[in-house]
Amino acid sequence: MPSAARHRPSRQPAPSLQQQLPELREGQSVALLQALHILTREGKLNQDTRRKLKQVNHLVQFIEPLLTEVLDARGDVVLADHGAGKSYLGFILYDLVLRPRPAGQVIGVETREELVIRSRALATELGFERMRFLATTVQQSMDHPDMPERIDVVTALHACDTATDDAIDFGLAHGAQHMVLVPCCQAEAAGVMRQHKALALKRTPLAELWRHPLHTREMGSQITNVLRCLRLEAHGYQVTVTELVGWEHSMKNELILARKMPDDRHGQRERARERLLQVLDAFGLQAMQTRFAV
Repeated sequence: MPSAARHRPSRQPAPSLQQQLPELREGQSVALLQALHILTREGKLNQDTRRKLKQVNHLVQFIEPLLTEVLDARGDVVLADHGAGKSYLGFILYDLVLRPRPAGQVIGVETREELVIRSRALATELGFERMRFLATTVQQSMDHPDMPERIDVVTALHACDTATDDAIDFGLAHGAQHMVLVPCCQAEAAGVMRQHKALALKRTPLAELWRHPLHTREMGSQITNVLRCLRLEAHGYQVTVTELVGWEHSMKNELILARKMPDDRHGQRERARERLLQVLDAFGLQAMQTRFAV
């Protein structure tokens, strides 16, 4: 045998798609990612889609354990995803968590019927039989005939202004074990604070915190999320607040995670109710008491 043949290096196997794209999870559906335009037809990621996949995977890290926990506890789980849009999150959660199991369903709620029709077609094409999509608002989904009575996990990503509060109402009405909320575009509180700004400035020097219009908007957004957390605590949820870094929707994305607790050993609910009313009074937001009623 010629010496060249003896020393010819053996051909290495081609790297798998997971090796080429470390952002992909083992067993993740390439067909799904291509249908969502996260992967190209050639199985490639560009800069924008790589960032999108990273963002969704970041959020999945928070929600996947919640779905698994409920599945392990009762053998089934129902997730309602409000403001689903193109249902990136719902599809990827179904693919990674529910598809390998015989139970569990995802219900996407979206007002734009064209997106709902598209999502239904994609779920059929991929054989994701336990995914459903409703063309309705968060409020209307409360009593929708196709919505199960029991909902275990509620998600609402960038449900604008009071739609996040509607999602909380939905979760409370259906006894959700977990809620995952990324609020945005909160305008209601800022509008009320703007109306009563002169009175507030006479009443307390703290009103300087929202005297300027930009500060009014920012304070209104901050206070709204504080009130949401207090409301959830008053209903027996343990609340954690963190930040989703690197999302393109805004420079700051507040993630509110709420877990239903079995009891109220330390009087948390009553204290949260009292604090909620105090915050409403301190910032002149008594007009919003109905929205945050507990």
